[in-house]
Amino acid sequence: MMAINLQKGERANIELPKFTIGLGWDINESHTGGECDLDASVFLLGENRKILSDPYFVFYNNLESPDGAVKHSGDNRTGAGDGDDETIHVDLSVINAAVKEICIVVTIHEAAQRKQNFGQIRNSFIRIYDAAKNVELVKYELGEDFSIETAVEFGRIYKRDNQWRFEAVGLGQKGGLEDYLAKYA
Repeated sequence: MMAINLQKGERANIELPKFTIGLGWDINESHTGGECDLDASVFLLGENRKILSDPYFVFYNNLESPDGAVKHSGDNRTGAGDGDDETIHVDLSVINAAVKEICIVVTIHEAAQRKQNFGQIRNSFIRIYDAAKNVELVKYELGEDFSIETAVEFGRIYKRDNQWRFEAVGLGQKGGLEDYLAKYA
């Protein structure tokens, strides 16, 4: 089975209850601003598109949602090497019934202080795969140049008509993680 390569705005059904979200990126060689630490964060949203409660914001300081449905692999501070830089394991069979959307955001840690933005990042992608079978289901490569953004919503997984779907979002924000916290809190 071939993975579905999505373009921005495209959607695909997710047929598996358990899967892994892989996120990857590389730092441009010309970038000389020191270490560039990107962080994946997951917002578990209810019907109103707001976080159910603080523990449903999963990131490097809170690696698991209270229902055990979303588990973050932990922080990768460099993005060095091929493949996934950070992974998030999802089990929809145990997810809180109030969760209607899972929003996946990547931010640059201390971007303002370090004068960094997504224009210094290349080869960014989000993919969904079956870890048990090592089969990639969906992949979205962010081709845009986010030259001023410090945070990008890579994708979202949402429930509609009892079916979970993935949407390739690729939407940047200048205000970093704080903008997303304000939007979804």
